[in-house]
Amino acid sequence: MVEQKSSSDQNTPIPDKLVFRIGEVSQIVGVEPYVLRYWESEFPGLSPRKSSTGQRMFRRKDVELLLQIKHLLYNEKFTIEGARKALRSGKAAEEKPAASITQEELFPAADPLPGIRQELANILKLLG
Repeated sequence: MVEQKSSSDQNTPIPDKLVFRIGEVSQIVGVEPYVLRYWESEFPGLSPRKSSTGQRMFRRKDVELLLQIKHLLYNEKFTIEGARKALRSGKAAEEKPAASITQEELFPAADPLPGIRQELANILKLLG
């Protein structure tokens, strides 16, 4: 039986490999392989490739997604449908920190051209 991991599953170190087999992923995520197969059918973003022998080969992004799914289902107590929606909206939520940057930070001067012209003029003086 696979040992259940603590609530810090989001911080679980993922080995530095290209692909993982279902047994390895089961140990990393802390759930039984049949749970991973079920989640694969319920979450469209989760699509491990199969090897020539039919074994599921999970990529690192699949393992990260599985850790997010486990966190939502086990720690946040989401339903499967709720977790699906949270993952869909979560992609937009990851982009939100960039939205917190003010326009002044992105564009410090309303018209930067005069300043650029002045800098170029100074450079020409130094060179000429």
